[in-house]
Amino acid sequence: MSEPLTPSPQKVNPNRMLRIGPIELDFPVVQAALSGYSDWAMRVVARRLGAPYTLCEVLLDRFVTEVSRGRRARRYMQVSDEEHPVGAQLMGANPLEFGPAAGRLVAAGFDVVDINFGCPVKKVLGRSRGGFLLGRVETALEIVSRVREAVPPGIPVTVKMRRGIDDTAESRDKFFRIFDGAYERGVAAITVHGRTVQQKYVGPSRWEFLREVKQHAGSRVVLGSGDLFTPQACIDMLEQTDVDGVAAARGAIGNPWIFSQARALAAGLPLPAPPSLFEQKAIIAEHYRLAEELYGPEHCGRQMRKFGIKYSQLHPHARQVRDAFVAVTRPGQWKVVLDEWYAEDLPGRHPVPDGSDLRDCQEPASAA
Repeated sequence: MSEPLTPSPQKVNPNRMLRIGPIELDFPVVQAALSGYSDWAMRVVARRLGAPYTLCEVLLDRFVTEVSRGRRARRYMQVSDEEHPVGAQLMGANPLEFGPAAGRLVAAGFDVVDINFGCPVKKVLGRSRGGFLLGRVETALEIVSRVREAVPPGIPVTVKMRRGIDDTAESRDKFFRIFDGAYERGVAAITVHGRTVQQKYVGPSRWEFLREVKQHAGSRVVLGSGDLFTPQACIDMLEQTDVDGVAAARGAIGNPWIFSQARALAAGLPLPAPPSLFEQKAIIAEHYRLAEELYGPEHCGRQMRKFGIKYSQLHPHARQVRDAFVAVTRPGQWKVVLDEWYAEDLPGRHPVPDGSDLRDCQEPASAA
């Protein structure tokens, strides 16, 4: 976990807005792109529970341009009216492929196009994607230019970065060259994760670097990311680093209440009690219904098991509930788990803030 900085004397304003280009958000805690997780179903649930903005899981540029119809396109690129504003994140290696892909995402209904320069997964780096591009300044900036030129002026382009490949002076220099160059080429906001690519998910996220980046950026919009496993951590990052917004990633999986809870803390209220088992049951059942609509009854169970693992952390009998969700193999068994383990409206519990078993970026499924 990140080490706390000296808190800023300025508390988070409960009416604080976050602007991404022409888009105004009523709260500065948003849901990050999560490969393999932030599909349409997860995003809709997060929006209903207080997220002012969400990002679709990362998509490969070539996949977006080649898959234009059918179940696969719907699975990755579905957007519904209640989601807006919603962004889509692109990953790739060839600058020439980013522009057409960005245009396709806008046509699909996404309001923002985000570019991934942060993924630290070995397979991604080996294919010259994600965090690899933090070491290739000219290529990264050409990608930014091509995306910005390909989408209408009213569609914001944003970037996701880590603080560099590693902690060398050369890596730091390249980070700031890409950071400044991206704004010069018209990006509306940049999200910075406080770990290096080399760190992957080991060790703390350096919030002091985020504070330095925001001081360097001035009025330019910067979002922070890394170690946001609790609503209090979201508020702490806003207060301690002075970033304009924060993007909750792993901390939002199986705990979409993190957004409404962060809103309460920003308003000066105590941390709300965790959702009761009946409240959890209603949201988990609705999440499953949305996933079934997206994937079909025969395929949504496999997708939902990983969410069940995370939802189980809010249950007072977390281990048994986790095992019950993992054992689901057939349509209908999900309801059996809910009926058995969520039959009594017991108090819930706050999840353990470690996030050690999840990643906020992996090789996209669309790479297959």
